[in-house]
Amino acid sequence: MKEYFDMLNEEIKQYFKILSPEFPKWLLEYINTPEMLRLDGISMSCGTYYTKVYEDKYFYSSLSHSIAVALIIWNFTHNKKQTLAGLFHDIATPTFKHCIDFMNGDSENQESTEERTEQIIKNSKQIMNLLNKDNIKLEEVSDYHIYPIADNDTPRLSSDRFEYTLSGGLYQKRVFELKDIEKYYNNITILQNEDGIPELAFKDFEICEDFVHSISHLWPRWIEDEDRLCMQFIADIMKSMEFKGYITVDDLYSLSEKEVINLIKNCDDFYIKDAFAKFQSATRNLVYKSDNINNEFYCTSVKGKKRYINPLVDYNGNTCRIKEVSSKAKNDIDKFLNIKLHTYIGFKFNFKPYIN
Repeated sequence: MKEYFDMLNEEIKQYFKILSPEFPKWLLEYINTPEMLRLDGISMSCGTYYTKVYEDKYFYSSLSHSIAVALIIWNFTHNKKQTLAGLFHDIATPTFKHCIDFMNGDSENQESTEERTEQIIKNSKQIMNLLNKDNIKLEEVSDYHIYPIADNDTPRLSSDRFEYTLSGGLYQKRVFELKDIEKYYNNITILQNEDGIPELAFKDFEICEDFVHSISHLWPRWIEDEDRLCMQFIADIMKSMEFKGYITVDDLYSLSEKEVINLIKNCDDFYIKDAFAKFQSATRNLVYKSDNINNEFYCTSVKGKKRYINPLVDYNGNTCRIKEVSSKAKNDIDKFLNIKLHTYIGFKFNFKPYIN
């Protein structure tokens, strides 16, 4: 674990300090378990990190995301159970993350892999010993959906959604700097939403409006044609690897992305590894986007998940959704919701996945 923190770049170290000025030391034992440390080999970019179609500023792991989510929850609740539920929420994340949801036919909800969470925690002797020591039950930390500060439905603001938005705005598509994150984060409080449920919310109208405007430039990154294409291509590569017996589904929950990429590069099937090599070197010039199918090369049709936030804000003493009281925020949100996506997307090279 010391190696993980030593290898973190300075920006992420500063980012963690913003989320929780004092790192909860009790959390370190839980982080330092094989099941959690495995996540350091899985990128939050869902495989898009490995192609020239995208240029992430740096590798941001699912472990960093999980720790950051836990720090947000701890900062606002100081509740160990909720914090651990946040830390563990991605413990069942497979290699290439949501690409495996695409592989499972769950590209719109992207929740098909979560069912292993309880099993992985339960099967970890080290984690279970820690939970017993802290007098915490498995069911109190195995489902972060039961804690609205940790997770809630889009477009509400939860710790998970807040974190991948903040970090995504640093390493994926630069839409703000650390000083902006500090401004937004220090303006957060907890209010009761329209259903009487606690939710992360903004204290000030102008800061909330500015936050939505900034992140509205990030939202398309997670559903645009290029993103869906890359994720479906990786899903099809994984289907083909499984079909040919080079990998099992269980391997995706134990191996790092580097290990799986090595399996692809060293497999005996030239067709698979050549296609993946072309994916790695592909730029946007090789991306096909149209409402018409093209059977001359790899072409697919897949929907995605629209990730966005319509936060609560304290507006003149009343709790409102920012879209209800800000025409600027409404325009930003509506512009994203009406984004033009092509029906067919593809790479201008040949690849037909092996399928049953």
